[in-house]
Amino acid sequence: MLEPLRQGLPPVDPSAVSGSASCALPAQFEAVRGARSFTRSTLSQWGLDDRFDDVALVVSELVTNALRHALPAGVGAAPESGVRLHLMRWSTRLVCAVRDPSEDCPAPGEGEGFSPERLDENCDLESGRGLFLVDSYSDGWGWHPLAGRLTGKVVWALFMLHD
Repeated sequence: MLEPLRQGLPPVDPSAVSGSASCALPAQFEAVRGARSFTRSTLSQWGLDDRFDDVALVVSELVTNALRHALPAGVGAAPESGVRLHLMRWSTRLVCAVRDPSEDCPAPGEGEGFSPERLDENCDLESGRGLFLVDSYSDGWGWHPLAGRLTGKVVWALFMLHD
């Protein structure tokens, strides 16, 4: 079981953020396409088009995991699912974070210990590789429970930006 990870997460001081954007996502798997579109538009506005492929892949995995594993039963018809995508930019870092209403920690799917060797053994796997891909395409990732009035968690991925 993964413990909440906070190391590597940029400071939450709003004055240190050079750009941020967020959007609510409906409780439908079509929301993944919307999250990718939102990511493309935001990265383009920030002049980070060259980072789109890696960031969009990670965003897709995080949003898919939130929709698949974190929503309570019966939320499928609700337009506001409680899942939000946040993109935050600092001068040398970009964080994509997905908030969901579940308090369960993220865990590798399709059995514990998912590995690149297992992916090579069965490249047709449809699930279980999301966190492996997040780990592979980002410079770090983690999660933390929400505090205060909000319940749930945030799963985030960090991308270092180079000049």
